[in-house]
Amino acid sequence: MSENDLEITSEEDDLFEHYRIVADKGQSPMRLDKYLSLHVANASRTKIQNGIDAEAVKVNGQVTKASYKVKPLDVVTLSLPEPPRDTEIIPENIPLDIIYEDDVLLIVNKPTGMVVHPAFGNWTGTLINALVYHFQNLPTGRNGEGRPGLVHRIDKDTSGLLVIAKTEFAMTFIAKQFSDHTIERTYNALIWGEPKERKGTITGHIGRSARDRRVMDVYEDGSQGKHAVTHYEIIKPMRYVSLIKCNLETGRTHQIRAHMQHIAHPIFNDTVYGGQKILRGGTTGSYKVMVENCFSLLPGQALHAKSLGFVHPTTKQWMQFDTDLPPNFQSLMEKWDKYVQNQ
Repeated sequence: MSENDLEITSEEDDLFEHYRIVADKGQSPMRLDKYLSLHVANASRTKIQNGIDAEAVKVNGQVTKASYKVKPLDVVTLSLPEPPRDTEIIPENIPLDIIYEDDVLLIVNKPTGMVVHPAFGNWTGTLINALVYHFQNLPTGRNGEGRPGLVHRIDKDTSGLLVIAKTEFAMTFIAKQFSDHTIERTYNALIWGEPKERKGTITGHIGRSARDRRVMDVYEDGSQGKHAVTHYEIIKPMRYVSLIKCNLETGRTHQIRAHMQHIAHPIFNDTVYGGQKILRGGTTGSYKVMVENCFSLLPGQALHAKSLGFVHPTTKQWMQFDTDLPPNFQSLMEKWDKYVQNQ
């Protein structure tokens, strides 16, 4: 388990900055966009205006216009893409599986094993290295560095769909949907065992483990972490494992992986959350050999970001995308199918 694999896998938890500013008692009337450009460090007037247009800025809980005059004791809240931490990105001619593209965004099907953005231990070969090669002038955050077009992330060894913004407005507009949890995201996962209920909801705050800060724990009492909700449904039970569908109501770091471990059904071959060993069935003979062959098919957890739905920044129409399981995941399913049929 590499430190890099765990440090780069956050989703929207780590991609937005949330501000709450209370105007002084002596505040003279001032345009909202000008007021925020003075009070939010390194945020350009254009970025502020994009945030207002995307309804990511509220005054006293209400969406308003850039021309609104801030008054004493007004409460201004806003969410903006986080300032990036990495300063140099090397463009690399890495092929991208683009399943949709228009003037303001694109949808990429990320393969298993690809890191999303450069970080310690993985400065090259990432999705971001590929994006900066194939596309120019992608929005990057508040100070023009770091994560071109990146609105959200999925883990290195999780495959599937990512939306990439091409403009500042698209980035802010889509980022707000992630922040508001109005994005529709469906994952497929192969888990150990079969949950008692065919459909269920897992609720439990997710936060850094006290034992290992690189791993996430579930806190049922809400004493730590952030509120997290995962809805699951069994698609196909296969004796010792089950293919499930997960819909995320929130998007916390390692949410599905931590939640499934929490209910004693870790994701198959999840080396971080206990799924990398035989947890159901025997541990000897032909079954053991079959399971070990299944482990060898995957570089990590059997988790795939299958579908993605959101409101388009320009047309304001609902966009829905879906992709098949990657070949190694399909081969994994075929092996389990064959085993179950022969029993």
